[in-house]
Amino acid sequence: MMVVLIHAKPVMFEFLFKSTASKASKAGKTTAPDPVVAEQAAATAQSASRRAEQLARAHAVAGDEAAAFDFIIASEFAEARLIAAEQVHALPLLEKIHQAMRNTDRRVAKLVQGRIDLIRHQAAEAQRAQASIATAQRLLNDEKLSPNQVAELDRQWQVIKATPELAEQFAAARAALAKRLEAQVALQRAVIDAVATARKLAAGGQSAHELAQALASIDAEHAQHMQSPERASLPKQLGLDFAQAREQAQAALQALQQHQAVFDARQAALTEWQAQDAATLDPAALKRAWQALPRLPESPLSDSLQEQFLALLATAPAPLAPEAPAAADAVESSPNLRKARQEAAPVSKETTEQFFKALDAMEAALAEGLLHLASEHDKTLRDSKHGRLTPAQADRLAHVRGEFKRLADWARWGGNVSREELVKAGEELPAQQLPMSELAKKVGSLRERWKSLDTLSGPAPKSLWERFDAACTVAYAPAAQHFRQLAEERHGNAAKAQELIAEATALAAEESTDWKHVASSSQRLRQAWTRLGTIDRKEKKRLDGEFGAALDALSKPLETQRQIETARREQLIVEVGLLKPSERNTVDMLKALQDKWQELAKALPLERRAEQALWQRFRTACDDIFARRKETAHAADHERREHLHAREALCATLETVVVPDGDDKQRTAFINQLLRDTRAAWNSTGPVPRASEAKIEQRYQDAIASLQAQADAIAQRAGAAQANAMRDKLRLVQALEAELSDGGAVDAQAWTERWSVLPPLDAQYERSLQTRFAAALAAIGDGRAAYVATLQANVPRLLEEVLRLEIVAGVDSGVEFARDRLKMQVDVLQSSLKSGQKPLTQASQLMQLCAIAALTDARTASRIEALLRRIGGAQ
Repeated sequence: MMVVLIHAKPVMFEFLFKSTASKASKAGKTTAPDPVVAEQAAATAQSASRRAEQLARAHAVAGDEAAAFDFIIASEFAEARLIAAEQVHALPLLEKIHQAMRNTDRRVAKLVQGRIDLIRHQAAEAQRAQASIATAQRLLNDEKLSPNQVAELDRQWQVIKATPELAEQFAAARAALAKRLEAQVALQRAVIDAVATARKLAAGGQSAHELAQALASIDAEHAQHMQSPERASLPKQLGLDFAQAREQAQAALQALQQHQAVFDARQAALTEWQAQDAATLDPAALKRAWQALPRLPESPLSDSLQEQFLALLATAPAPLAPEAPAAADAVESSPNLRKARQEAAPVSKETTEQFFKALDAMEAALAEGLLHLASEHDKTLRDSKHGRLTPAQADRLAHVRGEFKRLADWARWGGNVSREELVKAGEELPAQQLPMSELAKKVGSLRERWKSLDTLSGPAPKSLWERFDAACTVAYAPAAQHFRQLAEERHGNAAKAQELIAEATALAAEESTDWKHVASSSQRLRQAWTRLGTIDRKEKKRLDGEFGAALDALSKPLETQRQIETARREQLIVEVGLLKPSERNTVDMLKALQDKWQELAKALPLERRAEQALWQRFRTACDDIFARRKETAHAADHERREHLHAREALCATLETVVVPDGDDKQRTAFINQLLRDTRAAWNSTGPVPRASEAKIEQRYQDAIASLQAQADAIAQRAGAAQANAMRDKLRLVQALEAELSDGGAVDAQAWTERWSVLPPLDAQYERSLQTRFAAALAAIGDGRAAYVATLQANVPRLLEEVLRLEIVAGVDSGVEFARDRLKMQVDVLQSSLKSGQKPLTQASQLMQLCAIAALTDARTASRIEALLRRIGGAQ
């Protein structure tokens, strides 16, 4: 049991040995290189070599898209695939790459997808541009080109982004279309001017020869217009207008030519009479000959001829008395004489002119068989006052009235026949099953025709009238019933309208604050009003006014509230515009504003047009925020990718670094400096894409661990070499001290040479052992006995310090020192608890131990060397 207690460590001292044990285990682990670490380092170096090779190949495939495609499919490194993908621009290869990389390499897939979308968009735009150019060419070849077609073509082209070559083709076709439109406008303007010129010719006072020349010129110009390539674009109405104006001008020319012949005949007669001797002229014969000539219409030309004839009569001898009335009547036919007589007579000139116009109209109506119109003109003639008529005029009036009486007799006989037909038509109406409106028109038309027959053919027999009236009444009965129903419906609609007015008035009097209910009620009433049927015209205006007033009273507070709601929506739009897309809570705030908009819209919907306009503005502002956030996200993604590339470059540097040749200190310093610089550069870079964060971090840690393993291996070798050198120098000092204690002769020169061939130690260890060695050499002379006594006196202290350092370093002291070790452990614990000073490190304690000049046996020397291997090798 005692042995067990000696070898067991108390639990209360366990915390003192945790750090030392872990350091000792770490030192023990690093004494020999780990094969797993070495294998990982070799694999990392091989991977770095392959990466560099494939990066070089990726740059080498520039200009060869097929080779780039093969390289992307075969490459195992993402950055190499991305470099090669930037060299591919052909659509088939891009589609194949996207199909192969969409689930393997997101960066390459995204790059390829963007180029595919761009190529397809450009192809679609080019196709649309080609279609527009083809449309322009088709319009150029179309005979009937209209400006609307060209405007629609321009609207289509405005949204197309075409290449410069296609834009030049479209511009050329569009210029040709513009020339055709200009030609069409010029042609239409010329035809319009021709129509205006022809109308002026018809109303002008030109001579027949001038009018014929002008008309021939217009015909030649119109024929030239009809030969134009754009003649198909002329409106049909414009052609009809020209034909009508042309006919009017031609009629004017024919009338003028006919009057010119009359003028020539009368002028020739006057010339012949004026050449005769005035004494031989017979006034009565002249008048008869003059009246026998064709008559001229009243015009300045006819007045001038009449004045010449009167002047000729004034030069002739005076007629006999019986012939005076006839001469007076003949002279009275002259416009100038009539004018003089009318000025003297009580009948005005206007009245006489109206009388003869009515006579002419009656004569024309009889010629066309319009007996009713002739009857009205006859009544006008009988009621009008006129001057004394000439015999010819009296004969003409008698002839016209005789013709009127003859036609009236025939009309009276034909009227009864027509009335029989009207009666028959009225009796046949019920069997035709006509619509009510058409039936009413038919009956009304029959009655109007009956009245017109009464006017033209005189009154009808009573029995025939009764038959006709009964037939019309029976035929009109269904229509009357139908119209009564319509009247009842109109009255019912008026009652419904009055109810709507009352409801609107009641809602307006409630002064409700439920604006959504008020808006829906107002909309419902307005729609119900529009769905009302027909109402009597005399009631419609009054009801519309009352309903408008009631609806205004209901809608006025609603409009005020809608203005307030509109202002609130405007404020929401302003708040959306004030949001910053880069802030993290922008999406939440935008969602809150959208929810607020929906609440306002549900609480009170505005008018549809205003609501749509405000919503469009609000949605545009929201879309702008999202677009700007998307742009910011794209920029952040690009920045993260740049950071990722920078970190990948750092990792590649760590993975491919070659430690330069030199001593261990230089190599260790190089590795440490590289690690510090890399760590500073790593920390200076920003965040990387989240998908690559763990991977790049693991790669960085692996590269750091690989370099740190190399540094640890170098430090381990340096520590082992330092421990061996310290062991050799300590053994030399211990051997010198042992030879001094033996009392034999000591050769200082030999010991010094042996010391000088040993490698130097670190400064502190070198100084401590050098001081101890120098003290031993100095004691070779007279102070040898005193120095040996000191060596013997320091043995207990040496053993105590060895045991203390073994406790601190966690080195086993052996069974023989178990009791002393247990006691010293208590002292070490108490001193560590009581002392306020920072305890010395194991290296400092080892240096102090090596500086103690004392005689050392083999057991103590082995214990000290164990401490050197533990502490010195770790350091």
